[in-house]
Amino acid sequence: MKQRTLTQSMSWLHTWGGLIFGWLLFAIFLTGTLAVFDKEIDGWMHPEVPAHNLSQAEAAQRALGYLATNHPQASAWNIGLPTERSPALTVSAGEQRRGGGEYLDPHSSERLDVRESAGGLFFFRFHFTLNLPRNLGIWIVGLAAMAMLAALISGIVIHKKFFKEFFTFRPAKGQRSWLDAHNASAVLVLPFHLMITYTGLVIFYLIYMPAAMDALFDGDRDALMRALRGAPAEQQAGHGAQAGQRDGRPGEQSRGRGESSGQPAELAPLTPLEPVLAEAERAMGPVAGLSIQNPGRSDARIEVRPVLGNRIELTKGQSMLFDGVTGKVLRPPAESRPSILTQKVMSGLHFAQFGGYPMRWLYFLCGLASSAMIATGLVLFTVKRRRRHDSEGVFGALLYHAAERLNVAVVAGLTVACVAFLWANRLLPVELAQRGGWEVRVFFLIWLATLAHAIVRPWLRAWREQLGLAALLCLGLPLLSLVDDVRGSHAWLEATSVALGALLAWTCWKLGQPPKERPARRAAKSLAEAN
Repeated sequence: MKQRTLTQSMSWLHTWGGLIFGWLLFAIFLTGTLAVFDKEIDGWMHPEVPAHNLSQAEAAQRALGYLATNHPQASAWNIGLPTERSPALTVSAGEQRRGGGEYLDPHSSERLDVRESAGGLFFFRFHFTLNLPRNLGIWIVGLAAMAMLAALISGIVIHKKFFKEFFTFRPAKGQRSWLDAHNASAVLVLPFHLMITYTGLVIFYLIYMPAAMDALFDGDRDALMRALRGAPAEQQAGHGAQAGQRDGRPGEQSRGRGESSGQPAELAPLTPLEPVLAEAERAMGPVAGLSIQNPGRSDARIEVRPVLGNRIELTKGQSMLFDGVTGKVLRPPAESRPSILTQKVMSGLHFAQFGGYPMRWLYFLCGLASSAMIATGLVLFTVKRRRRHDSEGVFGALLYHAAERLNVAVVAGLTVACVAFLWANRLLPVELAQRGGWEVRVFFLIWLATLAHAIVRPWLRAWREQLGLAALLCLGLPLLSLVDDVRGSHAWLEATSVALGALLAWTCWKLGQPPKERPARRAAKSLAEAN
C-alpha cells in the first residue's frame, strides 16, 4: 500500500473536516458577522424608540425623575443610558440589574410601549450556542472552532502559492472558478480567520479546560477570579461582598453607615449625576449605565458601568462605586493582572467592541469574506465530484446528493431565514403574546422550509430560487419602514440590506447563465456544424 505524503494527508483532512463541520461553521460565521451590529439590529427591531441628541447626564436626569415619581420606595434604581450605538433609555426598580425593565422617551420622560422582540441579541446568542442549552451549544461550537483551526492549518500546508492565489481569479471556469474564489477569500483575510477562531476558543477557556480550576480551587470559579485579580486573602471576603452587591445580593459593602450601626439611615439628597458620570467616563471610557442603591438616603451608593469593550481590553464586570450623597469615589475600577488582562484582550479582539464604527465595519466585511470562504469550499466539494460520484457506489451517490441539498439549505436557506427573521419583527402583530419567541420560531420554520425546498427541487433551480428569494427580501426590507407607522429609522442598516440584496441578485443571475465553453470545444463544435 502506497504511503501518503504529508500534503496528501493534510488535503484529506482539509476536505473532509471542512465538509463535516463546514455547514455548522457557515452558520456560526454568518450569524457572528450579523452580531457585529447586534445593537444596531436591536434598535431597528424596536422602532418605537426615538432618536435624540440628549447627553447622558440629561438622559439620566430624565430617568431619575421618572423613578422618583413612580418608584419612590424602591431599594434600588437601575438606569441603562443611551450610547453611540443605541438611543434607548431604560429603567428598572428593585434588585433587577442593568436596567432593561421599561423604555422611556428621553424627551418627555414618559414610558414607551415598545414591541417585544428577540432583537439583534438572537444572532449573538446563536453564534456561540446555536440556540441550544448554553453549555451544550458552547461545546459544539468549540468543537467546530477546533475543526476550523485544523482546516486553516491544513489549508496553509496544501496551498503553497499564497501570493499567486491572492491575485488569481478565473471567472466562468466552473470548478476552477470555485477553487479560485475559495483560495482568494481564504488568503485575503487569513490573519482574521486565525485570530477570530482562536480567540473564540479563548473566551470559554474555563469551560473547555476546567482541570486547573478543579485541581487548585475545587471548581470554585469566584476563588479563581479573585486569585487572578490578585486580591489578598484577607480581602477576599470583602471582595466577595462587593461581588454580591454587583449581582444584586445584599453584600456588606451595600449596607450604609446607618445600617451598620443598627440605626435606620437618614434621608439625604442624591448627589448630582453629571460630575459622577464625567469622572466615570474619564476613568473607564464611555458609560453604559448605573445603579443607585438606597436612593434618597444617607447610605446611597452609585455604581457606574462602562460600555462593554470600549477599549481592546474587554471591560465586562468592571465598574466604579461612588458615595451617593457626596459623589466621592469609593471604589475605582480594578486593574487587571497580566494573566487576566491577556484573556480580556483576547476576548476584546473577538468581540470587536473597540475602535468604533471603522473597526466594526472591518470585522463585518472580514466576516462576510470568511462566510464566503466556507460557502465556496462547500460548493467546491460537490462541483469536483458531480460527474464521478455515481461511480463510487450507492453510499457515495447518496452522500454527494445530500451534500448538494445541504449546501443549498445552509448557505442560501440560512440567508433567507436571517432576513425573514427581520421581516417577522415588522409583520407579526405587535400585541402577540411571547412575540420574541415567535420571531425565533419564524427563523427556524423558514430555515426548515428551505431544506425541504432544496430536497424536492433540482439543485441548480433550488440555488437560484432561494438566492432570488433572499435578494427580494433584502431589497424589500426598507419598504417595511414605509408601510409600518413607526418613529424609528435606521437608514444605514436598510441601505446595507439593499446592497447585500443586489449582491445576492447578481449571484442569482450569474447562476442562470449558461457555462462558457472552452475555446477548443467551441472550435470543434463550429467545425462540426460547418461540415
